[in-house]
Amino acid sequence: MLSRMSELSVSARRIHPAWWVAAVTFLALVGAAGFRAVPGVLMEPLQNEFGWSVTTISAAVAVNMALYGLTAPFAAALMERFGIRPVITAALVVVAAGSGLTVFMTASWQLVLCWGVLVGLGTGSMALALVATVTGRWFVARRGLVSGVLTAGGAAGQLVFLPVIALVAESSGWRAAALGVAVVALAVVPLVLLLLRERPRDLGVTPYGGTAADDRDPIRTGAGRTAVRALVDAARTRPFWYLAAGMMICGATTMGLIQPHFIPAAHDHGMPQTVAAGLLALVGLFDIAGTTASGWLTDRYDPRVLLLVYYVLRGVSLAALPALFGPDIQLTMLAFIIFYGLDWVATIPPTMALCREIFGARAPVVFGWVFASHQVGAALMALGAGVVRDQIGAYDLAWQIGGALCLLAGVLSLMVRREPVPV
Repeated sequence: MLSRMSELSVSARRIHPAWWVAAVTFLALVGAAGFRAVPGVLMEPLQNEFGWSVTTISAAVAVNMALYGLTAPFAAALMERFGIRPVITAALVVVAAGSGLTVFMTASWQLVLCWGVLVGLGTGSMALALVATVTGRWFVARRGLVSGVLTAGGAAGQLVFLPVIALVAESSGWRAAALGVAVVALAVVPLVLLLLRERPRDLGVTPYGGTAADDRDPIRTGAGRTAVRALVDAARTRPFWYLAAGMMICGATTMGLIQPHFIPAAHDHGMPQTVAAGLLALVGLFDIAGTTASGWLTDRYDPRVLLLVYYVLRGVSLAALPALFGPDIQLTMLAFIIFYGLDWVATIPPTMALCREIFGARAPVVFGWVFASHQVGAALMALGAGVVRDQIGAYDLAWQIGGALCLLAGVLSLMVRREPVPV
């Protein structure tokens, strides 16, 4: 028995610490992802209680998504300057405050302040810039795979939480759901403080699959200056603009269109809100498989070709979506949900890989700006789709526009040159 326990202890020590850091990051991203799932579920309860229009509520969602993206590059720079744990801890506290304060709101501007500004800033600090930072510091081998798994955790968590939030809002009211999110945010803090480590050198090891030279010194200059300088330098290159435009369309057709508007659109066709939320949860579950597989493929194939395939297939599926809605779940709708889940953020690992190839050591901060465009696109589409629904009475035009934009993103992806640029 003692011999067996000794063998298990040795086996545990043989697991590289990078995998433990990745596991903690995954759990933190999944737990934090529920914070951004709430607006889509609470749209109808807020309309019923306050009489706000879809456009008004969509404006708060748009501010949230824009700040979620625009915060990312500065968060990446702050992580370089002060460390991962302080930044993530502060972000969780801000999210808890933003979610908790919504129970006291009486006007729409307060929704914009709480869910738009505070939750947007907090979740933006835990966005994919965290994934880029962790994979860049801890991994040399398997970066694509780990990027896919972590990205899937963050994206899937947003959708998997939807049925739970919908049930709580239906049984106990939307205020109970908002307070629940605040409690979850604070519950994640001890996990981050106790288990998340900053760099391989802190544990006396090298990055997984790399050498001591791959564990670069952190950037100790001002975080704001670092982020802005990276943007200015990257903006002088064509690949940056191609990647940013593609990511803008990616955000518009996922977080901007499907995440906030799928449930109300399905409800327009007679589908119960809890059933529609369950379908989005399925998107989150299949996203784990799709994004993980995308990371594995990114380690082996041209990322540009992968992006072309992902965007074109997404565009075709969006164009077909209006004909699939109905009061009941049909096989065609299930097929759409499964495919969209596999493709949800499958674009992130190849985009992150291209940033690393082209921009080198500055890739996490540059990717933060590329991801910012993702959220700007999400914000514009979240607001635009709400306006379309209020003005026309249906979402059909929004789905068609999203499909056409995806085809454009596929073309832009092929135009990226895989050559390092001086930045």
